[in-house]
Amino acid sequence: MLDLLIPLSLAAAFGALLGSLCRLTRWPGRDRPLLFTLVGLVAGITAFFIHLVLNWVTGAPAWWLPVLVVLQVWLWLGPLGPRRGLDRQRK
Repeated sequence: MLDLLIPLSLAAAFGALLGSLCRLTRWPGRDRPLLFTLVGLVAGITAFFIHLVLNWVTGAPAWWLPVLVVLQVWLWLGPLGPRRGLDRQRK
């Protein structure tokens, strides 16, 4: 169990750090700053489980985990992020 808990917590912490860094670099949506950290946290956890499945199926190397965390945070805060601009135009 500890073999899974330590990498999971490290991936979640790294995702939260990346989410906070995205907020500090002034990406759109600064009006809700906690959202960046939470999205980064969830993206890190999701990337860990994706890496776990890839490791089980294909024997993926360990260095893929940080790459997957970075890609998940970028996707969820960038192109696949919430559409806040459209909501403001409708009001």
